[in-house]
Amino acid sequence: MVPQSLNYEGGLRCVAKHGPSGVTLMTDAPKDNMGRGESFSPSDLVATALAACKLTTMAIFAERQQVKLDGSTAYAEKHMTTSGPRKIEKIVVRIDFCAGIAADMRPKLENAAMACPVAKSLAPDLIQEVSFNYPD
Repeated sequence: MVPQSLNYEGGLRCVAKHGPSGVTLMTDAPKDNMGRGESFSPSDLVATALAACKLTTMAIFAERQQVKLDGSTAYAEKHMTTSGPRKIEKIVVRIDFCAGIAADMRPKLENAAMACPVAKSLAPDLIQEVSFNYPD
């Protein structure tokens, strides 16, 4: 269990505090939904969590295999529904690996990414479009 607390600040803004570390982050409603759009929206954090989980899960696997992923990056974008109830319809994640990932390690890293806990926790009808790019 990881305790977290949130405080509504007004103006469609919340500040969340991570219990163990005390680190805080702010959320804003997006401009297209009455907010200021000056920080991550709650649904932005879902896309960010998915990309971070994929990178982290791959890094855990890579550490065990003594493979360095330092310098690898992820890009995430969310697409909201345009009709019906407002919800995330699709999340696009692109993983750009650092140089030097051996060919035999690539499918194993990709499998680790696809099995991350956030990916498994999202609704099955949410489209997760994931691509993996290697510089060599």
